[in-house]
Amino acid sequence: MTVAEIRKRYLDFFAGKGHKIIPSASLVPENDPTTLFTGSGMQPMLPYLLGDNHPEGTRIADSQKSFRAVDIEEVGDNRHTTFFEMLGNWSLGDYFKKEQLPWIFEFLTDEIGLDPRKLYVTAFIGDEKNSLPRDTESVEIWKKLFKEKGINAKEALIGSEANGYERGMQDDERIFYYDSKKNWWSRAGIPENMPTGEPGGPDSEMFYDFATPHDKKFGEKCHPNCECGRFLEIGNSVFMQYVKKPDGSFALLPKQNVDFGGGLERTAMAAANVPDIIAVCHRPILDALERMSGKKYESKSPDAASFRIVADHVKAASFLIGDGVLPSNTERGYFVRRLLRRAIRHADKLGVKSTAFADLVDAALEPYKGVYPETYAARQTIKSEIDNEETKFRKTLQEGLREFEKLVAKINLTNSFKLKGAANVPARISGKEAFDLYQTYGFPLELILELAKEKNVAVAVERFNEEFEKHRELSRTASAGAFKGGLADHSERTTRLHTAHHLLLRALQTVLGPQVKQRGSNITSERLRMDFSYDGKMTDEQKKEAERLVNEKIAEDLPVIHSEMPKEEAEKLGAEHEFGQKYPDRVSVYSIGPKNATSDTPRFKEAFSIEFCGGPHVAHTGEIGKFRILKEEASSAGVRRIRATIE
Repeated sequence: MTVAEIRKRYLDFFAGKGHKIIPSASLVPENDPTTLFTGSGMQPMLPYLLGDNHPEGTRIADSQKSFRAVDIEEVGDNRHTTFFEMLGNWSLGDYFKKEQLPWIFEFLTDEIGLDPRKLYVTAFIGDEKNSLPRDTESVEIWKKLFKEKGINAKEALIGSEANGYERGMQDDERIFYYDSKKNWWSRAGIPENMPTGEPGGPDSEMFYDFATPHDKKFGEKCHPNCECGRFLEIGNSVFMQYVKKPDGSFALLPKQNVDFGGGLERTAMAAANVPDIIAVCHRPILDALERMSGKKYESKSPDAASFRIVADHVKAASFLIGDGVLPSNTERGYFVRRLLRRAIRHADKLGVKSTAFADLVDAALEPYKGVYPETYAARQTIKSEIDNEETKFRKTLQEGLREFEKLVAKINLTNSFKLKGAANVPARISGKEAFDLYQTYGFPLELILELAKEKNVAVAVERFNEEFEKHRELSRTASAGAFKGGLADHSERTTRLHTAHHLLLRALQTVLGPQVKQRGSNITSERLRMDFSYDGKMTDEQKKEAERLVNEKIAEDLPVIHSEMPKEEAEKLGAEHEFGQKYPDRVSVYSIGPKNATSDTPRFKEAFSIEFCGGPHVAHTGEIGKFRILKEEASSAGVRRIRATIE
């Protein structure tokens, strides 16, 4: 069963259960400035899981394209990809466990045809410290479902992963209780990390058993959460049923939600009973690579990792470029560049010196032309961007080789002046020098080691790995938390645009009506981007009036006043705050105007603008410069987007 067939069957199945099918959101988050990419199906749904009403109702399903930058270095094994789709279904205060678990079990076994004897599930063991009960309700449902298939499903108390590796699995055990590190979901992680007012709840994961031999390098004994490759997680039902109270205890939510996420490609692996995600889901790209390289893809061959890396990275880069992310050295574009350069290196290892990525783009996108027609229609642009990046990188590779020769020459010169008695000290490229070759010129460690061996030069591999881990951690941080508060940086120009953003929101409310609310922001030193709630396209006259009003307040050189106060007091003042955001009990507020306002006497009631915000801002609006709206367009249903700049 192909990926396309599984996707269609899933959406048809849940449409038959009363779900509205919504399209995939962009890989670039529309209303979430806290992360670079859409990395799960839940991410675009978070405002509705937190209480906002979804325009399509209380039962929603989709297949969401996703990208996870933190998995780049993991690609090359048989199960990791950076680009994938998440099958999702949500109940927003509608159905709960007794409907969700039978439905997803029915889909996997009856619709997709998975052998139920190969399915294993997990549940929340409970948390005595936080008075959170064991999820026996889910377990009883699972027992009944397996029994209907003629399977006696015993339960096992595992707790931690470490216990799993020590205890292993007994005969007929099919339902496994794990602790909150594995089977509890909240945005903050485990229960004790959750702030007041944060929702969360137990989850129940499903695993497919490929019955491959256990590899003891991962642990003494195997269990569903083992990483040896025998078990593959294919789906997770989150039951968001609790909220954390001010005293640290947990109460049941008045409306309890279901959030299911299942890997489309992983489900396809299970349906094929083939533990190789690239072989199952990237076959057209593999076929093209085989023609270009003259080699055959085999899952356990020395070339397998290179085939997998090229296949995944070309597909991921194609979809990212299709969603407007172009290769660059900053933010999102950095990850596209990194994907393509890694793919080019591994294409070279396969003997594909002229990588002809245009053919690979066609192979990557052809299976998606009916599902993501906008991406398929952009394939010529995608090819052009990839070809340009390949040309640049090959030039960079040549520059890197020259830099490598300089390092070798320096080492040889140093050795020629060594003091007597130190002749046995090996010539060595330092970890920092090796990492600079990797970061600046895209040289992987294996290439550096290969070149060094030819020159009889050693490499400080351990120090390189230390530098690499520091870089990797920074990449994770960038992926998970860039644009904190919507700001790319705290430069002077970004600060001026940030203050202009406040003026623009108030101007839009003046021109379009008080119903306008901010729905997201993204501010760099080049421009501001604001998403706001509004049902129609702005007229040219409305855009001109909003622009005029912002420039009027800039010309008045109004003071920008910072205050701190209880959240309730700020709300009573009518301070604007971003949709879906959680704020502490005491908040930071910025007000703009009137002319005679000071930090001692803010004069909130006469202020032009007042918002919850953490800064930074200019001291007076006159510092901003001339404001200009660049573009106004649709962002999503009921949400418009403005891009603007200052001169």
